[in-house]
Amino acid sequence: MNPLTNRKILVTGGAGFVGSNLVRVLVQQYNAQVTILDDLFTGDLQNLVGVEHTFMLGSVEDKALVNDCVKDMDAVFHLASRNIIISNSNPREDLNVNVGGSFNIFEACQKHGVKRVVYTSTSSVYGDPQKLPVAEEDAKRFLNFYSASKFSAEVYANTFFKVFNLPVTTVRYSNIYGRAQSPLNPYCGVIGKFIDAALLGQPLKVHGDGKQTRDYTYIDDAVSATIAAAIYPQAIGEEYNVGTGRETSVNELAETVIALTGSTSKIETVSNRDIDNISRRCIDISKSESHLQYKPQYSLYKGLENTIAWFSNALHRATPAVLPGIAFLS
Repeated sequence: MNPLTNRKILVTGGAGFVGSNLVRVLVQQYNAQVTILDDLFTGDLQNLVGVEHTFMLGSVEDKALVNDCVKDMDAVFHLASRNIIISNSNPREDLNVNVGGSFNIFEACQKHGVKRVVYTSTSSVYGDPQKLPVAEEDAKRFLNFYSASKFSAEVYANTFFKVFNLPVTTVRYSNIYGRAQSPLNPYCGVIGKFIDAALLGQPLKVHGDGKQTRDYTYIDDAVSATIAAAIYPQAIGEEYNVGTGRETSVNELAETVIALTGSTSKIETVSNRDIDNISRRCIDISKSESHLQYKPQYSLYKGLENTIAWFSNALHRATPAVLPGIAFLS
């Protein structure tokens, strides 16, 4: 039997963009009994409409709450964190949540004998790499507090594995986009911002010359890799890049979004970003392909089509007063 089927699973940050998509798959495809721990700092209960689960309102900083949530779980997916904007504006909060909160999760998982743990990190840990595509073992360069804290938690995850044999796996995401990526979130990602602007007929703001590249990953591919990290035995104690192995310039991205939406929007050049301001990013996914049988199923074109269709539905902007199918506990 698949180790996730009919199991009790905790997803921290499960009301967020990636977390809610992961929860939906765990419930609908694996019949998992999912508990979500989220402080709703950037998460949105709208993302969970129609998905049976138990919701715990709170932070991973709360050691006692974390312990209660982890108890009796078969698997834990740890996605909760502060985003890059908050991390740079409030490094102490970044430290407390991204590092201290992660330590609480790993400690509780070790205490209660959780069978599989997946920690989600970021390709930002590579900074501005000297060679592309960048592989898991390549040098780490921390250009902001977010990347420093996310990698610090990786170090703790690896140490819990080495010292206590905690069955933990780390996945490093690269520029994920797709449904539930709200433009109301100040760090929703450039694709969400571009699509929202295009649908409203507003300028698509490109920082700098627009030649900078990123490896854009559709949400379904990211979720597939994340679940695989909790299934394959050889993944325990390892780190994996999750991307596509292809780089796309911001200019090309903006032009494609305008074409696919049929928008009259224009591209507007603005000053360089003061965060994540690197020239190129492209991820080597060969290790994920080998160990996790991971193969991205969505081209950027197809992923953008799907995302635009979701954004075009005005319902995604409204949060209902009552959310059916949710057991809400606090």
